[in-house]
Amino acid sequence: MTFYFRILVKISAEVTKPFPDRPFDGIFTITTELSPMASPAFEVGRPTETEILLSRLLEKTLRRSSAIDTESLCLIAAKKVWSIRADVHVLSSDGNLIDASCIAVIAALQHFRKPYVSVEGEAVTVYTLAEREPVPLSLLHFPFCVTFSFYTGATQEIVLLDATLQEEQLRDSSITISLNRHGEICQIAKLGGRAIDAVLLLQCTNLALVRVKELSAFVAKILEEDARKKDKGGLMAELSAENAR
Repeated sequence: MTFYFRILVKISAEVTKPFPDRPFDGIFTITTELSPMASPAFEVGRPTETEILLSRLLEKTLRRSSAIDTESLCLIAAKKVWSIRADVHVLSSDGNLIDASCIAVIAALQHFRKPYVSVEGEAVTVYTLAEREPVPLSLLHFPFCVTFSFYTGATQEIVLLDATLQEEQLRDSSITISLNRHGEICQIAKLGGRAIDAVLLLQCTNLALVRVKELSAFVAKILEEDARKKDKGGLMAELSAENAR
């Protein structure tokens, strides 16, 4: 039997005014929407507990860990900054929603290019794709979520990685570990259920690091292949030279 998920992440950027208490920082926000296409339990405009949990964990993993260098989004201090928004739409899912959504957001952020801008005094000029090559976001690190499910076996405890929806409904407890490929932990979320032994938690953390390195390499490979397909005519190289001039 084949299990799959489908998640659409749209990254958008606009020039806006910064928050009064962060005049030198741009804005990065994440919004989530669980479509009724994914499950009859989801309704548009009525957030469920699952959607709230997903939003909070993505917020802690990506925004609070400073995955994006928000200072690089500043155009004119206290007046104009880039506002980057990630809209996460879950179209279909068969479990492990948090991990899948985090992969999708990280891939989308790396893939996204914001318009090239020039600043002269207090005048900001935003160039079109035909005029200047768009530039990538400044990402400081790439954190991923790894979720473990725990079950009580006949003779020993069972730990499952990447559980399906049916397997999630049968588990005793779960834990989500967010970290990057350098082993830096962003957050650990243990949401109810029975207690987990400290040694077992350490083992899960080590396994999560292996998983994150695999995911980082996989996303990098896919993005590299996509970049080669898009630049068959050499347009990006031509626009890049225009930027340099």
